[in-house]
Amino acid sequence: MRNRWIVRNYDLEFLKKFSMVIVFLMLITVALIGGAAYLHSTLPQETDPSVSRRTQQRVAPVGAVYAGSTGAAAQASAAAAAAAAAASQVAYGGTLDGGVIFDNLCAGCHKSGAGGAPTMARAQWTGRIAKGKDLLYTHAIEGYQGEAGVMPAKGGNPALTNEQVTATVDWMLGNLQ
Repeated sequence: MRNRWIVRNYDLEFLKKFSMVIVFLMLITVALIGGAAYLHSTLPQETDPSVSRRTQQRVAPVGAVYAGSTGAAAQASAAAAAAAAAASQVAYGGTLDGGVIFDNLCAGCHKSGAGGAPTMARAQWTGRIAKGKDLLYTHAIEGYQGEAGVMPAKGGNPALTNEQVTATVDWMLGNLQ
């Protein structure tokens, strides 16, 4: 019977060389991993943005000193910047044009009747108008939930001022059909 597992010399040579190539490649891989780990450890670590933000808040000046005419000018410009920042937080640039606010915020519900909102048809408003404008203003500013539907406070936009809300209610009442 013939032995099927006879290994020839050229097969042994191939296995030796192939094994050496595999070992060489493994050594290169280990060296690359070690080099990458070393390079990674030498890089500066990133700081958490919240840590630097807290540090900036901790070392920020509490106030400012304004002296003389230069100080008065600096104080005036600081007050103007604070007023501009406050105005930028008001919805729709602080406009009191009820039509603009209605088109941008209120029309979604009051044109379609979504959520039980009365549309711009006068017949849907007669009962509400009979209770007085002050109640309409209160419901528009503070919100209202009744059997007929839901009115979110300030139409769902807390950046609106009370004056903007009342101007929009007045505009709506003036444009009922």
